[in-house]
Amino acid sequence: MHQENAGTQLKSERPYDRTDRVANEIQNILGQIQTQYIDLTELGFITFTKVIISPDLKHAKIFFGVVNNKKSIDKISIELNKKSKAFRKYLGKELTIKFTPSLKFYYDDSISHVERIDKLFNELDKKSKN
Repeated sequence: MHQENAGTQLKSERPYDRTDRVANEIQNILGQIQTQYIDLTELGFITFTKVIISPDLKHAKIFFGVVNNKKSIDKISIELNKKSKAFRKYLGKELTIKFTPSLKFYYDDSISHVERIDKLFNELDKKSKN
C-alpha cells in the first residue's frame, strides 16, 4: 500500500517538474535565438527573466526585462509579441517536446526596480561623502 501512495505522489508531482524543466529550456533557447537570429538591439538590451508554461505545454508566458530601452515598454512589448511567430519558429527547431507552445511576452519590472534602488544607493553614497 505504501508503494501505491508513493507512485501516486510521483504522478502528481511530475507535471510540475516537467513544466519547470521545459520553462527553463525555453528561457535558455530564447536567449540563444535573440543573440543568433532575431536582432532586438533597436529595442534596447532585452533579457528574458522568467517563463511560465501551461500544464499542457501549449502556452508560454515569457517575462522580459529591458535595460537602456530605446522605446517605451508598451512598444517593446508590442514588438516582441509581433516577433513571437519568428521566436516560435526557431524555438521549435531546438525544443525537445512534441509541440512548440504559443508565446506571449510580458514586461517584468523587477529590473527597473533594481535600477531605481541602485540609483538611490549611489545618491546616498555621494551625499555621505560630501
